[in-house]
Amino acid sequence: MDDLDHKLLALLRADARDSAASLAKTLKVSRGTVQNRIARLQASGVIQGFTVRTRAALDDHRIRAIMSIAIEGERSRAVVQALRGLPEVAAIHTTNGRWDLVAELETATLAEFSRTLDQIRTIDGIASTETSLLLATQKL
Repeated sequence: MDDLDHKLLALLRADARDSAASLAKTLKVSRGTVQNRIARLQASGVIQGFTVRTRAALDDHRIRAIMSIAIEGERSRAVVQALRGLPEVAAIHTTNGRWDLVAELETATLAEFSRTLDQIRTIDGIASTETSLLLATQKL
């Protein structure tokens, strides 16, 4: 996966119903390039499907967590790039203090959550992680 794939995935996360023409315009590539890349990402399993998420389903049934990440040396850019390619990573935040990054994770099942943790922990440049499941969210 290259930078264009990562940008395409980010756009699809924001609006998976956006047209290929609109995505192409945003990415400054042809519509065919967008369609071919989406097809390749689906075939390789990076994109596993498109769905509608309602607010109730998102709040009640998703496994959500916060992962704190320490990065080895000057590897931040490569680590962020790798994380951006994972559909289970909903957001990435840079931070100060003990941890370099905080990633918000969302999965449909605990098995998927476990696989995601395994994937992230093997990313080259990650020194250590600490993950906390979000058990409940208080509405403001």
